[in-house]
Amino acid sequence: MNILPLKFSELNEEDFIFCDDSGAYFVSTEAFLKRYAEGFLQESDQQFLLDGGHAFQQEGDYRYLGYAARWARRQFKPGAMDYVIMVPTLRCNLACHYCQVSRANENARGVDWDDETLAATLTFLDTLVSPKIKIEFQGGEPLLRLDILNKVRSFCRDRFQEAQFIVCTNLQDVSEEAWDFLNAPDTLVSTSFDGDFSKHKQQRTFTDSATLTFQENLVHALETLGPAKVSVLPTIDPASPPSPRALISNFAALGIRSIYLRPVNHHGFARKRFKNNSYGWEKYYDDFIEELIVHNFNTEEILEEFYLTHCLRRVLQAGHHGHVDLRNPNFFGKDYVVVDYDGTFYPTDEARMLRRIGHIDLSIGSVREGLDKQKIASMNANSLNNFNEDCIHCAFQPFCGTDIVDEISRYNRIDLPRHETYFCQRHMFIFKKIFSLIYRDDLATRRSLAAWLDVPNFDPSLAVRHT
Repeated sequence: MNILPLKFSELNEEDFIFCDDSGAYFVSTEAFLKRYAEGFLQESDQQFLLDGGHAFQQEGDYRYLGYAARWARRQFKPGAMDYVIMVPTLRCNLACHYCQVSRANENARGVDWDDETLAATLTFLDTLVSPKIKIEFQGGEPLLRLDILNKVRSFCRDRFQEAQFIVCTNLQDVSEEAWDFLNAPDTLVSTSFDGDFSKHKQQRTFTDSATLTFQENLVHALETLGPAKVSVLPTIDPASPPSPRALISNFAALGIRSIYLRPVNHHGFARKRFKNNSYGWEKYYDDFIEELIVHNFNTEEILEEFYLTHCLRRVLQAGHHGHVDLRNPNFFGKDYVVVDYDGTFYPTDEARMLRRIGHIDLSIGSVREGLDKQKIASMNANSLNNFNEDCIHCAFQPFCGTDIVDEISRYNRIDLPRHETYFCQRHMFIFKKIFSLIYRDDLATRRSLAAWLDVPNFDPSLAVRHT
């Protein structure tokens, strides 16, 4: 019998989580770990591993092929480019404390697409072979250039069989024409609301009148466009966060069922104001998830934390690649790209911020000159975790991804031992939290897990255990 390599991590004082490279997992004890490490597995251990797909009799048998298929589904293979983030302007009508996107003042000049950039961008879109396209408009405040948004949307509707548009807006100044634009069936809204309106005022709007305007526009968007078309994200300063209970209650009262909880990002101008944005985050996040489970157990309207739900599905549903952070390999310049205000291509939105503040130039071409394939290849050589000397020993490697842009931003290098990086520590914490929830035997937790997985009931057999 051939036993597949197992990686392990301590889950709590009694249990260890074991995973093979395909993401198949189980929980066992330190006694089993000792038997496995020393090569003295009992017959019952071997049979358990064989039955669970962690071993096979010979290469090519059904257990081996099952393992190979699971492993292959864990690897992300990008398709044709079908997702383009566009920054038609850097101008913005707010000056948020934690601004990470390198905004410019509303009356600034030279920070909008000119006619040549717009034409070159449309020409670039016309070269794409995918029958569908998703366009995400960012800024600045993209509604300041509604004319450009209209031209891009009209072009894409004619050019592609299927098109979807996302407008990342602060909802601070929305004209009637803008509301009409946002009301289209193929157009979604992404906005920010920092937990409660007093915190929102403190971090974003600064005056009572501006805060009231945002509140009215947010309510109008949710009522007229519908919660399904409006994504609302709170950005949390771990040094002074809103209480988890209050944040959940405020979002629930607005009819919002998905909360993407984010700490202040270490990119753009935010890095100058928030030096240690990870301080206290894990405890706050843990408290928030526990409060969410309590809330869900006592109400008919289930809420989720978007990223935890995504990571949970990544653990339990091989092939689930809905978020860039958890792609592996996470190749740049393949199926998505960013077009900045001057037509420059970037591999991610964070990468353009680094150049804006003079940190490093991670641009990968332009709409006029095309993609820089040599530079993309250089970045992609380090954009997978399969062979990283730290990741290969990690129990959570099959579920995780890479983010070399974040490493460059934080540490000015990509060869820091992976377990010392913020990306690794954050995801280690999240995956341990997820496994602790999977193996927790209480009705409240199972109710939330079932809802987050979109299944009638959470199957207890998913909590595989070997003694």
